[in-house]
Amino acid sequence: MAEIAEAGFDTFLENENGFEAYTEEKKVDTALVESIKEKYKHVDPLLFTEDKIDKQNWNEEWEKNVDTVVVEDQCLIRAEFHKIEKKYPYEIIITPKMSFGTGHHQTTYLMIKNQLSIDHTNKKVMDAGCGTAILSIMASKRGAKNIEAFDIDEWSIENGEDNAALNIVNNITIRRGTISDFIWSTKFDIILANINKNILLAELIAYSMNLMDGGLLLLSGFYVHDIPDLLVEAEKHGLKYQRQEERETWASLLLMKTI
Repeated sequence: MAEIAEAGFDTFLENENGFEAYTEEKKVDTALVESIKEKYKHVDPLLFTEDKIDKQNWNEEWEKNVDTVVVEDQCLIRAEFHKIEKKYPYEIIITPKMSFGTGHHQTTYLMIKNQLSIDHTNKKVMDAGCGTAILSIMASKRGAKNIEAFDIDEWSIENGEDNAALNIVNNITIRRGTISDFIWSTKFDIILANINKNILLAELIAYSMNLMDGGLLLLSGFYVHDIPDLLVEAEKHGLKYQRQEERETWASLLLMKTI
C-alpha cells in the first residue's frame, strides 16, 4: 500500500482479498506501478487488476461502499459518517486514510476477536506495526494502562493519533520506527503484532525479549499454512502455543512467554 501510494494513488479501501487504490489517471506514475508489479511478481498468491472508471464524487462513493464491521457481536468498527443503529459493548471509530487496519481485513478481525477474550486491565501493551492504531484503541478500551505503538510509515503515525483522538483515548504513545529502534525500561504484559510472516519470523526474538514471563503475544497477518513455521521459531524463544484462530485462509496465534 505504501509503495502504491508513492505511485500517485491517494485513496485506499481494504476488502476481503487485499485493497483497492484510487486516484485521477493523470496522477499515476505508470512506470513506478510497473516496477512495483515486477518487484512482487514472485509472491503467490498476488494479483494486480486495473480499471478506468468515470469521474464521480469519490467521497460520496467511498462512504457508500465502506460498511461497518461487527466483531463477534461485541465490537462495532465504523467511520464517523456511519449512523449508529445498535449499541455494542465496544465501539471504535476509524478513519483509515492510507493506513492498514479498518476491521474489514480478516487479520484485523482476528486480532480484535482475540483481544475481546484477553484481560487488558492495567496491562502495559505494545502495538507493533500499528497502522490506524485500531488495536491500540481496542487495548485502551479493554482497560490497558498504557500502550506503546509504532509503525515505519509516517502517515500511520498521523492517522493513528487522529484515530486515538476520535475515540477519546489518551494513553497511547505512537512513534515512527521498528521494534529495534526503541528501548523500554520495563517489559510488556501484551504484545500485538499484525504484520506479515517474514517480519514476524525476524522479530519473534525481539518480542520475546520485551515480553514479561507469562506475558501474551498475539500475532496475525499470515495464512493458516504459515502457522508451523511460526511455531518452530517461537519455540526457540520461549514462546509457547496457546491457541489459534482461522478466518477463511488467514490465521492468528496466541503465544505465552514461559521462560
